[in-house]
Amino acid sequence: MEKIISGIQQIGIGNPNVLEATDWYREYFGMDIKVFDDAATADLMLPYTGGKPHDRRAILTLSMRGGGGFEIWQYTSRTPVAPDFEVQLGDLGINCCKIKSVDVEETYEQFNMAGLDVLTSLKENPAGDLNFFVKDLNGNIFNVVKGLGWFKKNERKTTGGVSGAVIGSSDIDKSFSLYQDILGYDEVVYDVSDTFDDLEGIAGGDLKFRRVLLRHSKLRDGGFSNLFGPTEIELVQVLDKRRTPKKIFENRYWGDLGFIHLCFDVQGMDALKEECETKGFPFTVDSANSFDMGDAAGRFTYIEDPDGTWIEFVETHKVPVAKKLGLFIDMTKRDPKKPLPNWMLRAFSINRMKG
Repeated sequence: MEKIISGIQQIGIGNPNVLEATDWYREYFGMDIKVFDDAATADLMLPYTGGKPHDRRAILTLSMRGGGGFEIWQYTSRTPVAPDFEVQLGDLGINCCKIKSVDVEETYEQFNMAGLDVLTSLKENPAGDLNFFVKDLNGNIFNVVKGLGWFKKNERKTTGGVSGAVIGSSDIDKSFSLYQDILGYDEVVYDVSDTFDDLEGIAGGDLKFRRVLLRHSKLRDGGFSNLFGPTEIELVQVLDKRRTPKKIFENRYWGDLGFIHLCFDVQGMDALKEECETKGFPFTVDSANSFDMGDAAGRFTYIEDPDGTWIEFVETHKVPVAKKLGLFIDMTKRDPKKPLPNWMLRAFSINRMKG
């Protein structure tokens, strides 16, 4: 089977309290569809957890507006560790999660009225689109951007799900082989080097950067492509010689506090594995057969970008769409390129959390 990337499935977010974070994201971002809530031992991530398995709890939530989900994550067998330095823009790893809005200006006003920690003014990015940055309850930074596509338009919040990420890079040209060639972000929206007023207010954001915004020119294929929608990757590289970027997860475990990984929903994992190995990005973790996450199942793998940022791939085999109705989808019996019917995806709304 050929490689098929349906979109960004989720971004992993390490938290000190998974329930508190889940409730916060539901209240302010509208991430109120619970796909699964799973407590288990992470026994396949030994390369990144000190060679020992650790217990964790993970809750996956979505927005019916569309976009990727949040895999809200907490260690239960150890105390999750924060970086021992202030993370600054351009540090190596996932700097910010991009979430999309139907009206960026309205979202900006709502977040300020709610008393959220809005870091920046409402400014245009180099593409001429309004955007701003806001911190969550644990200090993770989200970049609110104009939505490029929607699954459902009538939802209670102006924001949707994950539409991309801002990733720190030490050499953007070197990173293109992954983000452009393998992941398919072949469209360069901008590639500019300067200081930027829309970054003023973010730690380290006053320095000179190279910023490259990448999008995919073709619509994604696959079962969940209509739900995940179009996404973008923004690579940022510090050009100021007075500062050397740090690796955000240096001397910490996968699953510790902050943005852990960016996860792509794929089919054709074997073809993807061969391509990644050929281009110098071998799988560092591979569940090989179907792993079980309670109500969901699939195969997952990890690679590292040139700076060690974790990219996860999940080949979904089984997923609960409407657990209360006993509706599960067996993706192994479907045409991997064909999107799931919208009525089936809308059934996720049965799993809406109350609040």
